[in-house]
Amino acid sequence: MIIMIKTLSKKIYIFLIIVILSNNIVYADECEQPKKIYAYSALLMDKKSGRVLWEKKGYDQRAMASTTKIMTCIVALESCKLDEIVKVSKKASKAPRVKLNIKPEEEYHLGDLLHALMLISSNDVAVAIAEHVGGSTEEFCSLMTKKAKQIGAINTCYKTPNGLDAEGHYTTAYDLALITRYALNNEMFVKLINTPSINFSELTKGRNFNINNKNAFLNMYNGANGVKTGYTSKAGYCFVGSARRNDLELISVVLASGWPNNKTYRWNDTTKIMDYGFNNYKSMIVLEEGKSICGLKVQKGIDKDIKVLTSDQVEITLSKNEKVDIIYNVKPKIIAPVEVGQNVGEAQVFIDNKYYCSVPLISNTKIEKINYNYVFNKVFKSFFNIIGNAN
Repeated sequence: MIIMIKTLSKKIYIFLIIVILSNNIVYADECEQPKKIYAYSALLMDKKSGRVLWEKKGYDQRAMASTTKIMTCIVALESCKLDEIVKVSKKASKAPRVKLNIKPEEEYHLGDLLHALMLISSNDVAVAIAEHVGGSTEEFCSLMTKKAKQIGAINTCYKTPNGLDAEGHYTTAYDLALITRYALNNEMFVKLINTPSINFSELTKGRNFNINNKNAFLNMYNGANGVKTGYTSKAGYCFVGSARRNDLELISVVLASGWPNNKTYRWNDTTKIMDYGFNNYKSMIVLEEGKSICGLKVQKGIDKDIKVLTSDQVEITLSKNEKVDIIYNVKPKIIAPVEVGQNVGEAQVFIDNKYYCSVPLISNTKIEKINYNYVFNKVFKSFFNIIGNAN
């Protein structure tokens, strides 16, 4: 790791270069990329930072099938309470398979329908939820698209709440990973998608339902904790997966990972991508909060020096062969007054010579500006010291 301190001025002065540390994060061996991925589009993201660790056409627009329901679920969770009562419309009941077979005028708790949405991917339930939250499926899809843009998924547009193919209904593997990363920060969402099975009843006539989680990945991969399957004739087999091992949590996306009779391709793809991530990456603290970088002279201050500290910690998920450089850009001229925590520069973090992030550098000391009283007192004290020495 090469660390450089410099001032921010037209003429740059390099004060210090710290050579490679003994616990260097750079290794000689190369990371082996995932091989023979069937999916047209695929991506691996670090959940903590949102950093893309690997991708294959990860930014191409694709149909998304029932992975749509990740957004359906999170919008409903953020808009309503789980005990709200959802009344089924005729339109909702007529949604095509896969479905729970809800009937017009039936009533359900929203929380029960969300389980059916995420565990068995019920298309009729998605419409009922959309109508309850948004008033109509069209308005709800607008809410979904707006939410996607807020998250940063700018290449996503929703036209159906269940993921059935429709003109203008698309996303990218990258956007789906971003949306999933956001959803996984919601405790209720995580609880929902990891529920093995649930029993519930319709509220007016008491019809009973017993549903089991159909996400096979939860039982086939060590550390798996989500997320959602999908299939349509246009989208092919799709899957968004997540898994946690120790302090590393990864999100994988595969889109168009085969068509019938190749249903297992998405599991093979996801396993390869996840294995690549867990075998080659680890989370590392490359910059500590409160680290003393250098001393700095202050002009026109009662005191003359401050220490420059880092304001925050930087933790990055890195592969075995990635190199991190940190450059500390310190302001060349600091004039009193100075407050504790005042910005005096920035630390720039680079991975393999590519900019990653910046962290403000701050002062550790409050320094007041020289004023009339300070000068008067200092002259007064000096005067009496001279008289005392003369006597």
